[in-house]
Amino acid sequence: MVTIDIESEEGQREALRRMMLIREFDDTAGDRFADGDIPGFVHLYIGEEAVGVGACSALEPDDYITSTHRGHGHCIAKGLDPKHMMAELYGKREGYCNGKGGSMHIADVDAGMLGANGIVGAGPPLATGAALSVVQNEEDRVALAFFGDGAVAQGQVHESINLAATWDLPAVFLVENNQFGEGTPVEEQHNLENLSETAEAYDIPGFSVDGMDITAVYEAVERARERAAAGEGPTFIEANTYRYRGHFEGDHQPYRDEEDVDEWRNKCPIDTFSSRLVDAGVMSESDVEELREEAAAEIEAAVEFAENATDPDPSEAYEDMFDVSVPELHMHADSARADGGTSGGEDR
Repeated sequence: MVTIDIESEEGQREALRRMMLIREFDDTAGDRFADGDIPGFVHLYIGEEAVGVGACSALEPDDYITSTHRGHGHCIAKGLDPKHMMAELYGKREGYCNGKGGSMHIADVDAGMLGANGIVGAGPPLATGAALSVVQNEEDRVALAFFGDGAVAQGQVHESINLAATWDLPAVFLVENNQFGEGTPVEEQHNLENLSETAEAYDIPGFSVDGMDITAVYEAVERARERAAAGEGPTFIEANTYRYRGHFEGDHQPYRDEEDVDEWRNKCPIDTFSSRLVDAGVMSESDVEELREEAAAEIEAAVEFAENATDPDPSEAYEDMFDVSVPELHMHADSARADGGTSGGEDR
């Protein structure tokens, strides 16, 4: 990943490109899932692009991030290749996790992306652990955890922030408050007006920003990173945003009405940032449209790559599960092969 200087014109164009790439990727993933081409579940990031790109633009290439079940946007914002991401969604060997992780478990440790995660609130413990490793190894890095408003109520999230605050670890905790924990409105989940007030319990800075404004997110994370890197401990940031699609594809969404969605669509982070750049003379309308076309072409190429990628052999199912092999693993693999099962054995 190359750090994006969002204060420069070049950086602003790149930030807009990445938001468009995220939107196109998830629009396409939703369509392909509906067509039955993608197995499992997909949770789309559409509407929240300014949070992922704004946050990752403020990080250094070596910094760590942890993600959520809604992690496609975080991956692209961190610089992962959409071709290998799409291959992972398709369950192909060329995917980031050899097709075994799928949409909710994309990871690229070499890029500092420590993984999307299907467990709500599982990212902050990983980020705290990564931040501890930074201190122990005397590295110049920070770890940023993305998590949702629903995860704020999880016990392990509080434990992680408490530990990071107590030990002044170089961490940033970023809540993407998209207004619903699955189908429960945020005001029915928490007894707080602003989730950032949670920070008071740990005696660390906490503040809320407009998550539909990429600049606001960037500036907040930039300050938090500076503080963390200086050894002053973590910061708790709440980015107020909105997901335009359901909790998952296929969600009937009885918990909200179309007027609410339309109101938030008028705040679309891509449209508003595009307009700002055009008004400032950084880009023309034709430049913006050209970026959209480039994003569409790149994702079209990613789908073609995924469709032509290699299906993993069933015999590989038990590989990559443990760093050090254990006897029980061989027992299950041998049993699967013996009965001709597809979980690590021969094709039926």
